[in-house]
Amino acid sequence: MWKCKIVEDDKRATDRLLDYLKRFEGETGERFEVVCYEDAVTFLTEYNADCDIVFMDIEMPYLNGMDASKKLRERDSEVALVFITNMVQYAVSGYEVRALDFIVKPVSYYNFVIKLKRVLADRKLKRERGEELLLSCETGVKRIVIDSIRYIEVVGHRLTFHTLEETVELSGSLKDMESELEQKHFSRCNHCYLVNLKYVSEITATSCFVGGEELQISRRRKKGFIDDLTLFMGGN
Repeated sequence: MWKCKIVEDDKRATDRLLDYLKRFEGETGERFEVVCYEDAVTFLTEYNADCDIVFMDIEMPYLNGMDASKKLRERDSEVALVFITNMVQYAVSGYEVRALDFIVKPVSYYNFVIKLKRVLADRKLKRERGEELLLSCETGVKRIVIDSIRYIEVVGHRLTFHTLEETVELSGSLKDMESELEQKHFSRCNHCYLVNLKYVSEITATSCFVGGEELQISRRRKKGFIDDLTLFMGGN
């Protein structure tokens, strides 16, 4: 099931897209859950980062699609964004908000299918990356692939996610993250580190090495951490 949002003030254009999606479902077996919005302000007010594809008109009242897309990207860096427009000159501006594609009005079914197949191929590649955490941040929601997290560090009320690609700092509780990642092969080596056991390469008397970094193991946590690692290694 693919979750889609259509942001379009022209009802005829919206109905055409809905018809095309229904027709595509019948031809391919793909399934879409679609929510439609007549303006971008309402869309942004209700948006949370559980969406796969946003079809965005550019010319709309109150807030145009390009400005709305900039605000969308502050909240969700991963959702596939497709512009529906009769203004081809906006194609260059689309790079600023990482639009995946453009569909020019009037939308033909043939052209729609070509673009949609490209979008779904991109989405499937991202799904193959693995399950994601959706984390609240100052600008909205941040997506982090769980399998990419090497370890999580807490200092005060700030969490730092050390991933393969980046370092992300957010407000939060390490205890809450430990509960969130239960059954995901994470273990505490001391009070301030929650470690992805997949990336542990070595253990010494007082430390573990995670992705080339040395993290201290506390005396109180050592037995439980080694037991978790042994169990993980035995299962892999």
